[in-house]
Amino acid sequence: MFAQARDCAGTNETCVDGVTVGEVLDAAVERYGTRLATVIAFSAIWLNGEPAGREQPVGDSDEVAVLPPVSGG
Repeated sequence: MFAQARDCAGTNETCVDGVTVGEVLDAAVERYGTRLATVIAFSAIWLNGEPAGREQPVGDSDEVAVLPPVSGG
């Protein structure tokens, strides 16, 4: 987890169970709370370095990343 997602969860990395990206995200929200759900709603979600949808399957060694929007200039 990066930026705001990391702040909401209090960690940059966690291990949760799920067979799809959506289940993994839901398990993280259950563990860390609704603030994380709000951040996830506006974030890009990646699976192993590639953009992912909630329905994509996840294996034991896969990495789901939550990338909140960033600003810069």
